[in-house]
Amino acid sequence: MVAPCWRLVLNGKSAGDDALRDAVAAIRDRGVALDVRVTWEAGDAERHVSEAISDGVATIIAAGGDGTLSEVAAALANRDDAADALPSVALVPMGTANDFASAAGIPDTPFDAMALVLEQPPAVVDLLRISADGEVHWAANMASGGFGTDVTVETSEGMKKLLGGLAYVVTGMARLGRIEPVTARFNGPDFEWHGDFIALGIGNGPQAGGGQALCPDALVDDGLLELTIVPTLEGEVGATMATLLADGKHAALDRVAVRTRLPWVDVASDAPLTLNLDGEPVTATRFRIECVAGRLRMHLPAGCALLSANGTGTP
Repeated sequence: MVAPCWRLVLNGKSAGDDALRDAVAAIRDRGVALDVRVTWEAGDAERHVSEAISDGVATIIAAGGDGTLSEVAAALANRDDAADALPSVALVPMGTANDFASAAGIPDTPFDAMALVLEQPPAVVDLLRISADGEVHWAANMASGGFGTDVTVETSEGMKKLLGGLAYVVTGMARLGRIEPVTARFNGPDFEWHGDFIALGIGNGPQAGGGQALCPDALVDDGLLELTIVPTLEGEVGATMATLLADGKHAALDRVAVRTRLPWVDVASDAPLTLNLDGEPVTATRFRIECVAGRLRMHLPAGCALLSANGTGTP
């Protein structure tokens, strides 16, 4: 019997993690041929994924945060092959916030996260494809703008190491008195909105920025993105954003936000607009964000709330 062949693509920041090292050894003891590759600079994940495909690897495990997952997903999505002809993907959450993993219920211990590959067949999931002034990007979790993007970009590495996901909340609270609105136009199937906003979420997954649930009903297998626009709120910006940070989910969004679900949306702004794509800031004046259905196969926990069979979203 041929041993299963996996490849672990590890964010270099976590290369010295003892629990991960022990988990790799334990998985190998179960008869899995598991090799490890470490990312150090831009382009490494794409190179490691290409190598894994050439080697006939069955499963690629992204060990890191949302950005590492997105890099691995993008490297696969950029190929011409259909999802069922590409390696499946698993995630070991080792980032600061681990928003996708947290929402999906992926275990936070490395061995249990990797064991999902042995325990659960891969689900076919969607990805976000973002065209920005002619360049194509991919996101597995969310594209965010306005307040959420500022919080993520401004949170220092030192604070993230000290406080973990709470660092985003601290930075967000510090920004409450100086939120600057962004003006943009949004167009999609039977949808149009134009105006000033302070927060934007375009989600395949429900949360970003350390637990900000901007798209709480997003599902990863329904062929739709969830769009949430928080318009400028005169006189109650601080209170509303504080509620959003503290309570998340529907508490503040149902009160103030424009929300819908679409297969795609165009975003245009007269001034340069920055969207955060799973940790990668991209600046342009025009974006098209599409939900590409069934682009990836991913090992998720049984009963995962991000799958339409289990989630609460309504397509």
